[in-house]
Amino acid sequence: MVQDRRYFFCGIGGSGMLPLAMIVKARGFAVAGSDRALDQGQTAPKFDFLRSRGIKLFAQDGSGIENSETILVTSTAVEDTVPDVKAARHCGASLITRAELLAALFNDAPTSIGIAGTSGKSTTTGMIGWILHQAGRDPTVMNGAVMKNFVTPSQPFASALVGKGPDFVAEVDESDGSIAHYRPTVAVLNNIAVDHKSLDELRLLFAGFCEKAKTCILNLDNDEVRSVAGRLEGQTLLTYSLTGQDADLMADHLVPSPDGIGFTLTDRRTARQSLMRLRVPGAHNVANALAALLAAEAAGIPLDQAISALADFSGLKRRLEGVGTAAGVTVIDDFAHNPDKIAATLSTLHAFPGRLLILFQPHGFGPLRQLKDAFIQCFLNHLAKDDILIMPEPVYFGGTVDRSISSQDIIAGLAGRQAWAYADRTSCRDALLAQAQSGDRILVMGARDDSLSQFALDLLPALEKRLGPINGNGDDQKD
Repeated sequence: MVQDRRYFFCGIGGSGMLPLAMIVKARGFAVAGSDRALDQGQTAPKFDFLRSRGIKLFAQDGSGIENSETILVTSTAVEDTVPDVKAARHCGASLITRAELLAALFNDAPTSIGIAGTSGKSTTTGMIGWILHQAGRDPTVMNGAVMKNFVTPSQPFASALVGKGPDFVAEVDESDGSIAHYRPTVAVLNNIAVDHKSLDELRLLFAGFCEKAKTCILNLDNDEVRSVAGRLEGQTLLTYSLTGQDADLMADHLVPSPDGIGFTLTDRRTARQSLMRLRVPGAHNVANALAALLAAEAAGIPLDQAISALADFSGLKRRLEGVGTAAGVTVIDDFAHNPDKIAATLSTLHAFPGRLLILFQPHGFGPLRQLKDAFIQCFLNHLAKDDILIMPEPVYFGGTVDRSISSQDIIAGLAGRQAWAYADRTSCRDALLAQAQSGDRILVMGARDDSLSQFALDLLPALEKRLGPINGNGDDQKD
C-alpha cells in the first residue's frame, strides 16, 4: 500500500467494500468513498457510521476523485462508464480492484487464513475470527457480513475487526477469478458447486488457491473438494466430515433446535469425543464449525480452547436471523442467494413445524441467467407441499447488464407449485400478507440489497394490522 495517498472506494457501502475501507482507515490511511445507494437515499445508518469514522462521502458523480494522488478502489463489476472511473482516468489517478487491495494486506500478514468455497464462507470466517479473538490473538478479520459477537453501540456494522496480532482472516471470492491473488498460510475450502462460474473453472481456481497454502482444511463430504484433495502435494491436509468419511474431525448424532444445534465431535486422530452445541442452527453450520476448529488448530489454538470459544459464537446478521413475531407469524431474514445456500436454509427450517412463505429476490440479472436451471431444480427439490414462493425482479442498481431474463422464468419452471412472480416488492408484500396465517414463517431471502432487511422488519406491523394481535394485547411481537 502507498502512504500519503488517499484511497477512494467506489461503492463503499457494499458488503465487501465497507469492511475493507474500515481496515484501511484503521491502519492510518486516508479513506473516502461514494455509493449509488447513498445517491438514492438508501441505508442512511450505514453511511452515517462511515462518516462517524472520519470517512468523507461523495456523490458517485466523479467529484470525489480530486487528483492523480487518489487511488480508486473498485469491484471488478464496476463499468468504465461509472463517473468515478471516468474521472480517475481523466486525472491520472491510480486504479486498483477491491480484491487486489485486500490480497495485498492479506498476503503481507505473518499468518493468513483464507476461507473459500461456494457457501459458508462468511460464517466460517466469523467463527475463526471469534476463536482467535477469544484466544487473545487480536486478529484482523475481513468478512462480508456483520459478526454479531463484535457488534457494539459504537460499532453496529462489525463486518471488520482490526487487530494488532499476526493473523489476518478473510473470506475470498472466486466469482470474478480474484481468488488467484491470495497466498494463504491456511486455506479453508468448504465446498464447490456451480455458482458464478462453470465447474471446470471452479476446480482450477480452488485447486490453485489450495496449492499455495501450507495447510489446507477440506470438506470430504463434498465430491468436488475431495477431488481437489487428490491433486494436492506438499501441503498439510486437515479434513472434516458429517457423513462418516475418513476425516480428522467428524460430527454425528446431530440434535437440531430452532436456535442452535448439538452434536458429538470426534477427533479421529486421538479418538477423543466431545459434546458440542452451537448457537446457530443447521447441519451446514456444524460443517462450518468443523472447518473453523481445524483452521484455528492450524493457527496454533488447542482444540479444547477452540471448542469452548465456539459455544459462544452468536452468528452473523442475515443468516437465518429471526426478525420478530407478529400475529403468530415469525419473520426470518436470510442472505441465501445461490442454490446451495437456499437448500441449506430450507432444509434447516423444514426440520421444525410451520409453513414457509418465501420471498426470494435474485441478486442480479447475470446470476439469474447463469443459475436459472439450478434455481428451478433447487426449489423443486426443497419446497414443501404447502410452501409458497414469491419472487420480485432481481436487484438492479444500474449499468448495462442484459435484463432480458426475469423472475418469471424461474416461476415458469415450477409448474404445480404455489409460486408467483411480481414486478415490484409492494405487490410481493401484499401477496405475503394475504397468504399469512398464525403459525406460518415468512422467510425473506436475497443478497446485495440492504433494503431487504427493512422489508422484513416492516412486515411485522403490517401482519399485526391485518391479522390482529394473537392474544388480543399485541405482546406476541418480540425481537
